[in-house]
Amino acid sequence: MSELDILSIAAGGMDVQRTLLDVAARNVAAAQASTPEHPYPRLVARFASADPADAFLGVPDGDGENGENGDPFGARFAGTVRSGETADALTEMIAALDAQRAFEANASVFDAGKKLAERTLDVGRL
Repeated sequence: MSELDILSIAAGGMDVQRTLLDVAARNVAAAQASTPEHPYPRLVARFASADPADAFLGVPDGDGENGENGDPFGARFAGTVRSGETADALTEMIAALDAQRAFEANASVFDAGKKLAERTLDVGRL
């Protein structure tokens, strides 16, 4: 693992959380437009490894190689699935807060990786 791998992993995590925020925003809008006669189903984001049939998030490929997008974990957005429940605003706001906190955590890891890479370059110059 090189110093730059941490940047790729953190950026991938931020991308996943951005996708989760997008899905939560859609569900909040659907919850507000929903009526008892016309309920909107809650969508759940699905992520996959290199094989789209697998719905794993952050699980390395079986052979230990990088996924098709170069991410060591190979996680990528594979679409949404309808859950059996109706979208409601409270559940989606909690999901949005969780995604926001996870995004901030990944941003902190990215920042630490950036500082590590800068320090490594500084040591190489000496």
